[in-house]
Amino acid sequence: MAEKIILAYSGGLDTAVAIRWLKEEKGYDVIALTVDVGMDRQREELQSRAMAAGAAGFEWSEVQDDFVRHFVFPAVMAGAQYQGVYPLATALSRPLIAREMVKAARREGATAVAHGCTAKGNDQVRLDVSVQALAPDLAIVAPLREWEMDRESEIDYAHEHNIPISVTKKSPYSIDENLYGRSIETGPL
Repeated sequence: MAEKIILAYSGGLDTAVAIRWLKEEKGYDVIALTVDVGMDRQREELQSRAMAAGAAGFEWSEVQDDFVRHFVFPAVMAGAQYQGVYPLATALSRPLIAREMVKAARREGATAVAHGCTAKGNDQVRLDVSVQALAPDLAIVAPLREWEMDRESEIDYAHEHNIPISVTKKSPYSIDENLYGRSIETGPL
């Protein structure tokens, strides 16, 4: 029986491809965990896409109220902004997502957690440090730090493996959203 891994699953390109990669390259049974901090996606759609990508299971964690009460409100009251201009919408959600990953790992008997953060951003550090603080016994796997794929290659991989995705090579944008804000990246807008 394969070891279980909890993947923080947004339904975006990186995590959709990560499901298959973790299964085929690392031999894990992947449990896709969507932590709902106020994104504009439906549970049924995400579950269907995760299972089609090869997930062994799917979990949904509803944390919008917790996110607003314990992360957004204190940040607003403190005037917390990056470089005095940008709200910390994405950054604020990461410790909460890490907490939910650890809780899911304990419920599922998983030995590891994974995320789809790129190797060049601060989100990977926020998630990794939060998981290490909460559960130092869990391994952390970050496929984007290991594989040699750019977004165009990920799109090709998804098509080759019949993984349902919504991005195209003409519109490869990565969108991270929650109740506090939306971040769009990957190339010129």
